[in-house]
Amino acid sequence: MVARPRWGLRLATTLSVLVLGAGALGHAVVTSLDTGIARVDPFRDMKNRPEGGHGMNLLLVGTDGRDKITQDEKERYRLGGAPCHCTDTVMLVHISRERERASVVSLPRDSFAEAPAHTDRTTGKPHRAHPVKLNAAYAEGGPALTVRTVEHMTKVKIDHYLEVDFTSFMKTVDALGGVRICTARPMRDSHTGLDLAAGTHRLDGGQALQYVRSRYVDSASDLGRMQRQQRFVAALIERATESGILLNPMRLRSVASTMLGSVRASEGFGANEMLALAKAMRGFSAASSEFTSVPVGAGTVLPGVGSALRWDTAKAQKLFRAIREDRPLAAHRPQRAKAALVEVAPQLIRVQIYNGTRRDGLGRTVDAALRATGFDTTRAPKNGDGAEVRRTVISYDPRWDRSAQSLATALPGAELRPAPGQGRTLRVTAGMDYDGVTRVRAQDTRQGEFGAVTGDEVTCP
Repeated sequence: MVARPRWGLRLATTLSVLVLGAGALGHAVVTSLDTGIARVDPFRDMKNRPEGGHGMNLLLVGTDGRDKITQDEKERYRLGGAPCHCTDTVMLVHISRERERASVVSLPRDSFAEAPAHTDRTTGKPHRAHPVKLNAAYAEGGPALTVRTVEHMTKVKIDHYLEVDFTSFMKTVDALGGVRICTARPMRDSHTGLDLAAGTHRLDGGQALQYVRSRYVDSASDLGRMQRQQRFVAALIERATESGILLNPMRLRSVASTMLGSVRASEGFGANEMLALAKAMRGFSAASSEFTSVPVGAGTVLPGVGSALRWDTAKAQKLFRAIREDRPLAAHRPQRAKAALVEVAPQLIRVQIYNGTRRDGLGRTVDAALRATGFDTTRAPKNGDGAEVRRTVISYDPRWDRSAQSLATALPGAELRPAPGQGRTLRVTAGMDYDGVTRVRAQDTRQGEFGAVTGDEVTCP
């Protein structure tokens, strides 16, 4: 079975960012772009809605658009199967009142949900309130039922609705000239055709779709895929804000036209809103975005529906209260310094330092430098045995080879020396060639109450 892509998050978040910059084009051009957006009214006849909070809340929905792509694209990017006419991605994006922060919360498509009473959009028959998976709300009642269901689950009032499909996603990435992605290890997925070596890559639209759809590159499955999707959104934002596109009216118009010509949006999201949000682009960057997902607890089985994910009620309530109160989700940190990507977070790597030279205090120097970039050093360096060592050596138990590779990135030129049976603690014997430590970081360092991460923490160094 081919996994359904969750590309709505990537395109819709970038749509929001690029729309923010539309003010650079002037009102007349924005209005012309506005006329190209297909309209939908998901708020019609809605009653008993949550109270409005601070800032702006957009519900971003990704739908299956494989019926709009060519047969060649289906084969090249492994997009077999029929379209499901349902949502593959449901995202809540909160733009802060001061327009300096975008908080993106992923709502898993398989979440257990209570769909309010509604009329089936296909059969015209009335439905009582009943349990469903979140993505089924769109299939049964379209945008209106999706908005009502999300508001019921989150108690967050939705101000605007945006709907995209992955044909728009591919075209947008190509219009941006591709997006730069970094990976600390090779990534391969036979289901999507993804095949990336470790390092830095510029992905075009089709390759980007493979990257964000892949779930079989590691044991993390959907969690790993979600984190890769978030890295991609951050990279898209970085590309849009740092490439000069937002300062080039003609190119911005071209990119915006590409996206806006194939999305659906609520009537209230138009030219005036675009111009107002354009102010957010002053100083907006990847660091201005933050990403998390709803905390989930135990799964459940719905009769006739199958397995679904139940949210962790207490944690989810705290998360959405923070959204309503316009509070940041990620732990506050100064903007990170550039650092090399490693597969294993330095905080997880235990290191014992030895001074292999006659240079007094070298062991303490190396210990402090590695600790400063995050490694779990013993803080008790020792003197090496025997003759003076010219080249720095990292000895490691082969069972911790990935940790050794991460440590070697921090000590360029060091010799890796296997030591079976040594255990989890890596040993560094500093040699006469020691010339400092390179800063390193893992790609997903999630901290804080909500496990959120800022965009600058997951983009390329």
